[in-house]
Amino acid sequence: MRDTVHHPLFARFYARMSVAMDTKGGVAAYRDELLAGLSGRVIEIGAGNGLNFAHYPGAVSEVVAIEPERRLRQLAVSAALRSDVPVDVVPGVAEALPVKSEAFDAAVASLVLCTVRDLPRALAELRRVLRPGGELRFFEHGRAEGRALATAQRALDRTVWPALFGGCHTARDPLAALGAAGFEVVSYRRFRLPEKGPQLPSSPCVLGVARRPGG
Repeated sequence: MRDTVHHPLFARFYARMSVAMDTKGGVAAYRDELLAGLSGRVIEIGAGNGLNFAHYPGAVSEVVAIEPERRLRQLAVSAALRSDVPVDVVPGVAEALPVKSEAFDAAVASLVLCTVRDLPRALAELRRVLRPGGELRFFEHGRAEGRALATAQRALDRTVWPALFGGCHTARDPLAALGAAGFEVVSYRRFRLPEKGPQLPSSPCVLGVARRPGG
């Protein structure tokens, strides 16, 4: 079957860039912060090349990692073999997760909500598969707070950016989308990547914790 998501050129670029950003850009520290304290069964959407796997704490009993792009999924499988926690890499898209409802204690969305084709549907799926009271850990880039950069982001999203960067959109608002999907945003902080140097359309980031109500 043909892959639902197929970005072979971007996948190669992302695989190299993400590793460089982890080692030289300090992104690995944000992955530690994102995943700290997790336990039980976890689902991660858009796992990419599996760079989060090495950062899951030992209290995690299983990670189901969803990745739709074939090349990135192959790299994620290799990363899963090196992980200290059990990781099952599964093909699929965030808008139709191939798992049972209320089956996970936590979910992880890491630099992926910018690329999903239907953001409300993807978040509804995450809400479905989390148990009541389960956490959604998120680390995303999104809409800038400054007017000038936000205007540039919207212009890029309507033109070249998604085509160049695997369907990425720079002007989405993760916090607003989480609230609209019925999540309670527990905590978050904003920062920029890279921390120094020119600000890019993808520089404004937010990292935090949301919760499915109940439980």
